[in-house]
Amino acid sequence: MKPSALFLLFALFSVSALAQSARPSLIPEPREYSPRVDLPLVNGVNVDAPGGNEDDRFAAEDLGSAFTSRGVNAHTSATAVQVLLLRDTSARGKKLLQDHHLAINAAMRPEGYILFTEPHHVYIIGHTAQGLFYGAQTAKQLISWSSSELIFKGCTIQDWPAMKWRGVHDDLSRGPVPTLNFQKKQIRTFAAYKLNVYSPYFENTLQYNSNPLPGLPGGSMSQQDVKELVEYAKHYHVTIVPEQEAFGHLHRWLEWQQYANLGETQAGSVLAPGQPGSMRLITQTFGELAMLFPGPFLHIGADETFELGRGQTASEVKQRGLGAVYIDFLTRIHAELAPLHRRLLFWGDVAMNDPPLVKNLPKDMIAVAWHYEPEPDFSRWLSPYTNAGMETWVAPGVNNWNRVYPNFDTALRNTQGFVAAGQKAGSTGMLDTIWNDDGEGLFLEDWYGVLFGAAASWQSGTSDIAQYQKAYGLVFHGDQTGAINQAQQLMINAHLTLAKAGLEDGRDLLFWVDPWSKDGQRIADKIRPVIPQVRLDAERAITLLAQARHGTDLRQQDALAALELGARRMDFLAFKFLTADQIADTYRQLYREQNNPTLHSAVSRDLWTISGVNGRCQDIREGYGYLKDDFASVWLLENRPYWLNNVIAQYEAAMQLWIERGEKLRQARAGWAADHKLPPPQEIGIPD
Repeated sequence: MKPSALFLLFALFSVSALAQSARPSLIPEPREYSPRVDLPLVNGVNVDAPGGNEDDRFAAEDLGSAFTSRGVNAHTSATAVQVLLLRDTSARGKKLLQDHHLAINAAMRPEGYILFTEPHHVYIIGHTAQGLFYGAQTAKQLISWSSSELIFKGCTIQDWPAMKWRGVHDDLSRGPVPTLNFQKKQIRTFAAYKLNVYSPYFENTLQYNSNPLPGLPGGSMSQQDVKELVEYAKHYHVTIVPEQEAFGHLHRWLEWQQYANLGETQAGSVLAPGQPGSMRLITQTFGELAMLFPGPFLHIGADETFELGRGQTASEVKQRGLGAVYIDFLTRIHAELAPLHRRLLFWGDVAMNDPPLVKNLPKDMIAVAWHYEPEPDFSRWLSPYTNAGMETWVAPGVNNWNRVYPNFDTALRNTQGFVAAGQKAGSTGMLDTIWNDDGEGLFLEDWYGVLFGAAASWQSGTSDIAQYQKAYGLVFHGDQTGAINQAQQLMINAHLTLAKAGLEDGRDLLFWVDPWSKDGQRIADKIRPVIPQVRLDAERAITLLAQARHGTDLRQQDALAALELGARRMDFLAFKFLTADQIADTYRQLYREQNNPTLHSAVSRDLWTISGVNGRCQDIREGYGYLKDDFASVWLLENRPYWLNNVIAQYEAAMQLWIERGEKLRQARAGWAADHKLPPPQEIGIPD
């Protein structure tokens, strides 16, 4: 064979081998990636952390469990793929890095790692326990299918985070309170995507020994819950940063007589800064927080203090200005809590409005700038603090609140822009926020937004939304068909369709509002033209989920149940308006034509179609009934029973409304049978 032909054959073989290792989908995307030849896993794996460090052994066991759960057997035989977790300071780690001309540089040392493969070997090397752990999490995502066999995607990866603190802020105070087991699942899943902060939001849902009244048994975290969760999170390198509101959002405290005099206004939500008892309450609660949560941060909230200056501090605010009174109180809180030796986070929405006064805040406080819409420029929220030399975190939003399913178009674009702007401005952390304003939020619906936040805060610069959307279904759910990605996009499309119709998006208001009320009629005028498209998108999403579930190795089934619930609620809100129109239109026509004797039989028949067996009133009632049970089922996958009845009551009230309307129409049908007279539509509740 001629040399040129031999070279061509070798080149073709090399290209073929590397083609097996086309770049896989990863969340987050690593900084540096190059392909190598894939490793078959047919003979199993042996995962080991030979250094003997307890944290490293945990990372190895966690990775080994992932292999097992994917169907890869654990073996110690020579034919098994050897997966080794090594420190860069170990003799073997040093030699491997040197031999492969690799190095853990200064930027990589805190949390970075190097992962590379050789025939029969996977090496994960880091300087710290965190780095090794995150390398192991990436390794989980490199377990893949090639034809009908499992492989490990061959590659070399060098990776480290753009932001030091990457977290999720979860509202535990507006309804749903997760079970301890679900919080542990959250911790595991956060860590799997390299998030290292979990920030539970407390108004009255943590039990304090010093102030036991507000924390309702069964509806709040006990101190034993906290201790167990903190210990659990340590293994996953997740720091828990508790937020206890210390200024606003304290209605659930101030409604108790014991605390009523501390309110800025009667039965309000804001503590009065001038009341001595206000600071006493803060020092008591935060003293307990510091004992329960050993991390370096405590979050004092202090957002949306709308009532400040309208009650006890009215004269002071009139004299000195709202910003001065607000910032003075934060400064006093900082001084009183100084003995706890923690850095205090606070929301940045109030003080940002008085930039000259921001310089008076203690420089070791951290301003958490929050904003939940996409913007071309986020400097308005950051510059008041960066110009004052303060450290900042950014807080985008998952945009789950007040919606039948999160609006991920808004969420992803908001997160993309705000996190990139934060990185550019030197922000050291991100808190991806989840709120449950109306008490109906389900965290299981939020993972799509949470994982993009994880990617955006780990990756440097502006994260690619399209790249993430392509990766999500495969990485999170193991869906190789693309059906789950399509279902998520269809839910985004439904929101966009409603927004273009002038309805913001798929709000819970649309789901609950009575279509025949004045408010409902205004909404009906806007939603009518888009009802078919909203329904088709939601129903296609349900169909795709059913198809995806036929696949093998499908993971995170509880999140799929939540996605299906969201799609069914989206479909139903449009169906309800359509059906209510059909009932009203049919009855009005029957009323107009009731004196035409040639139509008497048609009147009887059509009255049955709007209320009777398979009648349209019954369709709406039954829709709410099915979704009531479905909602409760998903709720209990993650939450304690506490608060659920508040949501179920809305379903039952909606059902009762259509039961009563169905009965009025039955009576109208009976009256028609007796004397061929129908009551006016208004008597039944049908609008003009």
